[in-house]
Amino acid sequence: MNRNTIRKAGTVLLCGLWLALSVTAWFHRPVEISTSERRKLAQLPPFQKSSFLNGSFSSAFENYAADQFPAREAFREIKSHFQRNILGQMDNNGVYIQNGFAAKIEYPLNTASVEHAIGRFQKIYRDNLENTDCRMFFALVPDKGYYLAPTGGYPRLDYTAMTHAIAEALPTFDMISLFGTLDIDDYYRTDPHWRQECLLPAADAICKEIGIPPASHQSYGKVPWDVPFYGVYRGQGALSMAPDQIVTMENSLLDACRVYNYETNQYTTIYDSSKKSSLDPYDIYLSGASALLRIENPLSQNDRHLILFRDSFGSSIAPLLVHGYKTVTLVDIRYISSGILDRFLTFSNQDVLFLYSTTVLNNSSAMK
Repeated sequence: MNRNTIRKAGTVLLCGLWLALSVTAWFHRPVEISTSERRKLAQLPPFQKSSFLNGSFSSAFENYAADQFPAREAFREIKSHFQRNILGQMDNNGVYIQNGFAAKIEYPLNTASVEHAIGRFQKIYRDNLENTDCRMFFALVPDKGYYLAPTGGYPRLDYTAMTHAIAEALPTFDMISLFGTLDIDDYYRTDPHWRQECLLPAADAICKEIGIPPASHQSYGKVPWDVPFYGVYRGQGALSMAPDQIVTMENSLLDACRVYNYETNQYTTIYDSSKKSSLDPYDIYLSGASALLRIENPLSQNDRHLILFRDSFGSSIAPLLVHGYKTVTLVDIRYISSGILDRFLTFSNQDVLFLYSTTVLNNSSAMK
């Protein structure tokens, strides 16, 4: 076969592939949601003369074409593999793999974001906690980069600076260190969150500092859920990683608890089985993102009340603190304004714990 024939065959093959992909792109049924990326995909925009003339149709169509490209997920994985293993790039979309764990580069320290979060916390203190008998505590949850970045040569946050900034801005709060109670195996491989079945040492540290007895470790049973958990880093980095597994810590006390959702005005359970089929099975813990929840413990031997200001990491550790309280209220100021808390809560003689991940504090624009 001469070179001219090879060129013609290659041209025909490429044109055929392009034609096949084009036809498939035009006639395949659009996908509404990317489960790996946990986002809605762009849909075919309606054609209008005005949008065509001002260029908005072309822009919307480009987004549609990119999101609805045939075999898009397969091509994303191929691209990720090529960049990491052929080109030797250290990350894809900011996501890297180190020691079998996927993590996202969180760098540098966003001082403006940390200051914004601190400003929200200070407002809550001034408006609700100052001159009360509340006992106030703060705990940082390190992101996976704290454990992975040094061994892989990746940049990471200045955790010391973040901790000092919070301690200086909130001098009436007792700081609780969780950094030494955790290691990388306490996190999911494909997701940023920590694994509840590994959190008893962290929960014990919080209990000790607050002044409640730690729960009996023997009282819990580990219950694996039959749902594959493909974490958000797996999707963002287009990584071909095996799924994680959700495991919940359960006992008779947690079975007896009820969870009241202020948004829906309904009661649920600590673990929500309806979330098994959701885009993020981590929502099994306390039904996922909610502005305001109240856990009621009917087996409590005291009247103590914990108010937990938290992000999503609080969903899985809160059940491990319930044993010490009659009531645990969870507040997420990403979904409710800190200026209206007094409409729902009366602050007096409670334990108040601010528990936030370093990632959320470094990207705190959603805090209200």
